[in-house]
Amino acid sequence: MRANYKMQRLFVPDDLSAGAEFEPTPQQSHYLMHVLRLSEGAEILVFNGRDGEWTAALTAKSKKAVRLTGRELQRPQPPLPDLVYCFAPLKVGRLDYLVQKAVEMGAGILQPVMTQHTQGKITAERMQANAVEAAEQCGILAVPEVREAQKLERLLGDWDKERRLVFCDEDASTNNPLPALQKISEKKLALLVGPEGGFSDDERRLLRALPFVTAIPLGPRILRADTAAVAALAVMQAAIGDW
Repeated sequence: MRANYKMQRLFVPDDLSAGAEFEPTPQQSHYLMHVLRLSEGAEILVFNGRDGEWTAALTAKSKKAVRLTGRELQRPQPPLPDLVYCFAPLKVGRLDYLVQKAVEMGAGILQPVMTQHTQGKITAERMQANAVEAAEQCGILAVPEVREAQKLERLLGDWDKERRLVFCDEDASTNNPLPALQKISEKKLALLVGPEGGFSDDERRLLRALPFVTAIPLGPRILRADTAAVAALAVMQAAIGDW
């Protein structure tokens, strides 16, 4: 049986199996009872990033909470995305958009990076909430790991040298990213997108000097940082990713 994907989807931390009982968060309970107005016996889809996607039925309901019981597996858990998405924080609204699109486009790890021109601030809880919301809405079965912010120099110093890091270089001498991407042979990949003010000259020199780094342009037009993030993900996934 395949689920009706018009059904409500919820991310839950609980282990999922047939007959497993669990309670959603108070916010989720409020949404199910007072927004969707679901009654006992109604079914929704639930996932936890480990056990695949299951139907779950409302099997108990009080004024303030509901209880869910796992019913049937709808989709097995696929391999987790391996793409590491490194980005400089942006202003709050644009950062929300960036995180949501990164989840939709296959990022497996979200790594905030503090650069010399970074202006935005990181709220890990807000980033996690946006990642969960994007996964719920887009049928994704895994929520990316949200890591603690790191300064660029430390990130590069601790880097896994077997993972190719692609960074968006606004000063590249060409407008075409494909030749550089097509030379990459590594299967483990990461993408680095800079802040609204771009990378500093020192940061670009540092990145270009590292053997595990590939610089790519993003075309002839000047892009806002959040637009550049989506464009870079699309180009990279289409050229050498899982598209």
